Amino acid sequence: MTSFAEAREPALTLDTDFVRSQFPAFREPSLAGWAFFENAGGSYMCQQVIDRLLTFYTQTKVQPYYPYPASTEAGKRMDESYRRIAAYLNIGEDELNFGPSTSQNVYVLAQALRPMWQDGDEIIVSCQNHEGNSGAWRRLETQGIVVRDWHIDEKTGRLAADDLDEMITARTRLITFPHASNVIAHINPVQEIVAKAHKADVIVAIDGVSYAPHGLPDIQELNADIYLFSLYKTWGPHLGAMFVKRALTSQMSNQSHYYNDDECHYRLTPAGPDHAQIAGAAGVADYLDVVYAHHFDDDPASAVKGRKLQQLFSDHETALLVPLLDFLNARSDVVIVGPDDPGIRASTVTILPLEKPVPAVAAELEKQKLMVASGDFDGIRQLNEMKINEDPGVIRMSFLHYTTRDEIDRLIRGLTIALK
Repeated sequence: MTSFAEAREPALTLDTDFVRSQFPAFREPSLAGWAFFENAGGSYMCQQVIDRLLTFYTQTKVQPYYPYPASTEAGKRMDESYRRIAAYLNIGEDELNFGPSTSQNVYVLAQALRPMWQDGDEIIVSCQNHEGNSGAWRRLETQGIVVRDWHIDEKTGRLAADDLDEMITARTRLITFPHASNVIAHINPVQEIVAKAHKADVIVAIDGVSYAPHGLPDIQELNADIYLFSLYKTWGPHLGAMFVKRALTSQMSNQSHYYNDDECHYRLTPAGPDHAQIAGAAGVADYLDVVYAHHFDDDPASAVKGRKLQQLFSDHETALLVPLLDFLNARSDVVIVGPDDPGIRASTVTILPLEKPVPAVAAELEKQKLMVASGDFDGIRQLNEMKINEDPGVIRMSFLHYTTRDEIDRLIRGLTIALK
């Protein structure tokens, strides 16, 4: 089996003690002794977000944007989140939308884009998608849109960008795929795919839900038309964040009240947003600022901080992937779903036990106080294409930059017991 023990060492070591000190969950007595490996389902929340939520609920829980002080302050706190999260993503704050979830945001997008297209126009939907970025697009078939499946490789689960050379036609209007799958975890070649799409004047919508928690992306560098991710998986409140290029937003059908047609933040928000959650989102930027200041001496623009932190987080997570993947690769009783190369995948590791039932392995891991999940993870189409039964599905172990080597060692010991 291939070993990755000589993977590149990070130029700067992440201070996980400092990072973990920013998350109250690591000091919570009821969680003591447990190792958290279900981050792909939702991360722990950083203290900075909790503080902002508490402040908003206690000081400014009123309708925002009116002239009395509490209302004015509420609006300012919401506006700060748009401004500061957008700065880390390297986009305009008027290009950032907050919705209740990514699945909801995708549904709104589909409805907003449909009037731009004619009956018989085509969209390409990846079979590597989480269902949240699949179902709403596929429902457009009932409205005259042709949906074309972008299939994955049965053995590797990977998408082939070259497939698009034959799939894109004169009637293709949109391509949607994940930055990294929540099951397969391969990091897709976004810029290559975007270049192919834009050459044919095709819109690209990227689901970044399983990628953004490993470091917020530079969306301008990716050149995506639409990029979505979930803040509750990115150390923050339960919101979906959605970038839509300014020029594209102006062409889309208003999904809000008719008098909000010229308001970028409202056009793609059919109902009133959760004011406190939006205000709390700025805490994610607070957290990144604090982590950056702890590790670096300069104070550049947020977009620059984001890129350096993304590399710092990636180096740490890749170093943790190495021993876990080496352990799994050395066994004949388990299959890694997705690539076994830590350099091309996110730190979400899905496995299929070959000699023991999935529920039995998951139950044993729970006995070892390892927070691990099993099932289909709303990735049924991915599993079906790889000939894996969605019931009972697979076992998923996902971790982030606050995970430690000791926790990985515990996971390996737990798997040794659970798989025997």
